[in-house]
Amino acid sequence: MKKSDNLKTRLKIAKAKIDKKTLNNDNNKPASLGMALKLSTEMVAAVLVGTIIGYILDSWFDSKPWLIIIFFFVGAAAGITNVVRSAKLMQKNVNKKQ
Repeated sequence: MKKSDNLKTRLKIAKAKIDKKTLNNDNNKPASLGMALKLSTEMVAAVLVGTIIGYILDSWFDSKPWLIIIFFFVGAAAGITNVVRSAKLMQKNVNKKQ
């Protein structure tokens, strides 16, 4: 009987130590480099998609280079909006965890 009680207390202590380590460990947060890569990818993708749409529409309507320029700026505006929205969400998540 004494061995099982001893084992139970040792298991409780070990579980408490593991829980304490996982609470103090910040490995669950994405790395700063990963966040920066995500934001830069969103920006580049939005500009690229806008430019491609402008190029396709320019080739259909034969209005080169006007639609490419217009959709480049539309894509840049969409990219900036996405980056700001994602950065605010990341900041909100960081503040919530603290």
